[in-house]
Amino acid sequence: MDQNRSTWGSRLGFVLASAGAAVGLGAIWKFPYLVGSNGGSVFLFPFIFLTFTVGLVLLIAELSLGRAGAGCIVTAFRKLGGKAWGRAGYLGVVTGFFVLSFYSAIGGWTIAYFVNACLGSGLVSDQAQLGAYFANISGDPVLAIGYQALFLVLTAWVVAYGVSAGIERLSKILMPLLFILMLILIIRALFLPGAMEGIKYLFSWNPEAFTLDALLSAMGFTFFSLCLGSGCMLTYGSYLDSKVDLISSSSWIAFLTILSSLLGALMVMPPVFAFGLDPTAGPGLTFVTMPAIFSQMPFGNLLAVIFYACLLVAAITSSVSMLEIDVAFFQDEWKWSRPKAVVVTTIGLMIVGSFSAMSFGPLADYRWMNRTFFDWVDYITSNICLPIGGLMVAVLASWVAWAKVKPYISGEGMQRSEKALKVLRWSIAIFAPILVLTVLLTGI
Repeated sequence: MDQNRSTWGSRLGFVLASAGAAVGLGAIWKFPYLVGSNGGSVFLFPFIFLTFTVGLVLLIAELSLGRAGAGCIVTAFRKLGGKAWGRAGYLGVVTGFFVLSFYSAIGGWTIAYFVNACLGSGLVSDQAQLGAYFANISGDPVLAIGYQALFLVLTAWVVAYGVSAGIERLSKILMPLLFILMLILIIRALFLPGAMEGIKYLFSWNPEAFTLDALLSAMGFTFFSLCLGSGCMLTYGSYLDSKVDLISSSSWIAFLTILSSLLGALMVMPPVFAFGLDPTAGPGLTFVTMPAIFSQMPFGNLLAVIFYACLLVAAITSSVSMLEIDVAFFQDEWKWSRPKAVVVTTIGLMIVGSFSAMSFGPLADYRWMNRTFFDWVDYITSNICLPIGGLMVAVLASWVAWAKVKPYISGEGMQRSEKALKVLRWSIAIFAPILVLTVLLTGI
């Protein structure tokens, strides 16, 4: 490994930072509305299965490629597979950029809600006003683009400090606090009249509601939540110390990803049913629901301030992982300094991301096949680009570069049985690609 390359300060910091990439808005914003839009349990159970199977083995594969390649996705792909693979790695760089371009729009909403909570205007109890409150924030182009730009600046500020001093330090301090606040809100939400209907919706199996669309969405979210296929985990893996056991660490990341998603759903879906809201409301579901919850709680405004502050931190732990993909690319391939890479990428994100930010306002009526610009970027990256990236990771790790990757799967001084490694290899080589291809081709 390049001795001048940044490294994580500890295994805990790496696991928390990697899990933070999922815990952010993936779990709290996207997962609840995907569960609501895809039949509850018929989305939830496939997601859990896919995460602990195809997601886990691909996570191990991607981290091991990063550790063996000691560079960004383009650098690592080229070192391990040759020039053609290096060119294929550009898909991950572009995917990470576009994911963050629309993700930053939601990050901007989070800042807006935090500011309103600080000003004492973040609580709304009137059901008729809940949707209008969200529409006012997301539909005003000045507010939407301005808050999005602020979110990107905060993300850039963290990434500019580097891996251990920026990303890791942020994750180790504030991610546990977010989990505590989520548990408090879940307990309060479960005591709302009618909340148990939300629990039934989440966990009562209804096979008649199962659709291929739900399976496709579950696969897409598996890749989105674990940050697979874009090079995020590969980049994080390139900063790993040689003593870290990838299989154990990957299992913890997968577990925390599922746990955080379940907590996000338990935080949102019970009050959705308690207040008679539509669980299929889409991307605004979490932001429409939370003001109503806080309005029913003692010290609701204070809790709202703390929650949105932590939600913002959780969002940034996800966004820094995506920004790091492109920053690492510019550092490794173009030999830019970290500050220059951060500034140039952030400016590009502000320009492209503004179209997603305006998709709920001035560009809301500009649709193709009933999807806005925001919807298309979300759909293409989550359901097409990330799975294709996952396929490339599987093929490179198991078929092309297994001899180079294999020694890096276990930590320094640790031994894995040949039988266990063989099972892992063929899971990456055959099982994962079959599942990904089936869902990908069905979706296309």
